[in-house]
Amino acid sequence: MSLQYIIDGYNLVNHPLFAQNHKKRANTQIALLEFIREKRLTGSLKNRVIVVFDGYFEFSGQEDNPYGIRVIFSQEETADEKIKKLVEASDQPRSIAVVSNDKDIRFSVRAFGAKTIGIEEFIEAKKDKTQEKKQDMLKPELNYTQIAKINQELKKRWLK
Repeated sequence: MSLQYIIDGYNLVNHPLFAQNHKKRANTQIALLEFIREKRLTGSLKNRVIVVFDGYFEFSGQEDNPYGIRVIFSQEETADEKIKKLVEASDQPRSIAVVSNDKDIRFSVRAFGAKTIGIEEFIEAKKDKTQEKKQDMLKPELNYTQIAKINQELKKRWLK
C-alpha cells in the first residue's frame, strides 16, 4: 500500500532548510514541487503527494503538472483547516503522513490516525539515507586481518 503525503506548503517554503536556497526564485510554489521530486523526499514515485497552500492560484487542484504532485490552494479557509479536512475525510488515515511543524495540525491529524513528520525530519531524512548508502558502499566487507590473509595466500599462488 502506498503512502499519501499531505504537505503544509507555506510551512515548508518558509522553513530555513528550504528558503536559504529557493526563496529568491520567482515562483516558490514551483520551486517546492521541483525540490520534492528532485530530492525524492516522498520516497517512491507511487506515493501520492498533495501540497496545500493558503489562498488562491489558477492551477489549484491540477493533478497533471509535470511533477505528479497535486496542488491545492485553500481559498476561503486556511491551509491548516484544509489539511485537517483532507485527513478527516480519508477512508485510510493511517496511510497518510502530514508534513508540517504546526503543532495544532500535528495534534489534530494524529487524532484521526495519520502520521506526522516535521519539516526538518522530512528534508533531512533523505539526506541521511543517501549518506548511509554512500558510507555502506565504502565499508569493506572484510576486516584487516582477513584482507592480510587473502593477500598472503594470493602472493604465494602468484609467486610459485
